[in-house]
Amino acid sequence: MPKQKSHSGFKKRVKVSKKGKVLFKKTGARHRMISKNASSKRKKRLQQQVSPANNKMIHKLLPYA
Repeated sequence: MPKQKSHSGFKKRVKVSKKGKVLFKKTGARHRMISKNASSKRKKRLQQQVSPANNKMIHKLLPYA
């Protein structure tokens, strides 16, 4: 049986932790930050965990993660 390919675009956007959680960076933290308040800027620094409801889709995109 041939090997499955990982989705290269998705691979660049997420990080899989040692425990298997899929983490991603929040959007909107690149530019035009002056107009945003401090609390939203602080929240955008953190990584967020992908919802467990999307596990089936994630394992199709990253079969070996």
